[in-house]
Amino acid sequence: MAMRIVVIGLGVQGRKRMAVAKDEVVATVDPVVEEATFHAIEEVPLDSFDAALVCTPDHTKAGLLRYLLSHRKHVLVEKPLVSADVETLREFETLARESYVACYTAYNHRFEPHIVRMKALLDAGTLGPLYLVRGFYGNGTARDVRSSLWRDQGRGVLSDLGSHLLDIGLFLFGEIDGKFELWSANRFENEAFDHVLFGVTGRPVMEWEGTFVAWRNTFTLDVFGERGSAHIHGLCKWGPSRFILRHRVLPSGRPSEHVDTLEQADPTWALEYAYFKQLCRSGGTNLENDIWIAAVLHGLDRAIGHEVPA
Repeated sequence: MAMRIVVIGLGVQGRKRMAVAKDEVVATVDPVVEEATFHAIEEVPLDSFDAALVCTPDHTKAGLLRYLLSHRKHVLVEKPLVSADVETLREFETLARESYVACYTAYNHRFEPHIVRMKALLDAGTLGPLYLVRGFYGNGTARDVRSSLWRDQGRGVLSDLGSHLLDIGLFLFGEIDGKFELWSANRFENEAFDHVLFGVTGRPVMEWEGTFVAWRNTFTLDVFGERGSAHIHGLCKWGPSRFILRHRVLPSGRPSEHVDTLEQADPTWALEYAYFKQLCRSGGTNLENDIWIAAVLHGLDRAIGHEVPA
């Protein structure tokens, strides 16, 4: 289904979205980029587009979503959507439902092949009862973040990569019972946090770590259960990405191991865009995910001892 798309925000994410949407992009919006077709969404004729891809700083998103949904436009908005309060997110749910449009917050790692495979493995119960989940997401963008006009503020990496980790956990395990705790939060180079370690105790124990000071891009996910363990090393965008499945040997010993390695271009952006277009046919939102993620992040704010602007 061909759609008429407006891309709002011509930063890194906006240009990635344009590369995927290709000829379906009919206009771009950015207040400071000269090449943009328009400088404000209100300038775009409403009868000229069907949907918008919102790729702007978080504090601008609520106003854009309210405008677009009120005018019956489908919306894909970049994560995280955490500056809006729960009442506002509920308002967006109502607007989308009453307007029969889609409102989708983009978390593209749900389309990462090995993360999809991990979900299938867990849904099948292959590992048995789970004991421990441990995830690490790091890159070396501390200097880029510090040099940005808007990124080095608020929660920093906790909102940026921490929200990805929380969404991966939500995708794999559903909403987690228990109170998340902030175990470490550091500002090694930046004004905002550039390293965090947080999690929740229970069954399973979950440990999530995100940082901008991992000079080589790194993603790992380890899941340990009664019958064995499963591990992801790397994302397709950084390649290669490995999936390791280990079957426990009783009473102890070296487990049998199966390793699959993927070396391919990142498929997640195109897959997510296709999913969004499919959602536009029926309408609907994933804002419940945002409400849960925002609640966890606000709880971690309180653990720091004060509310941190998003």
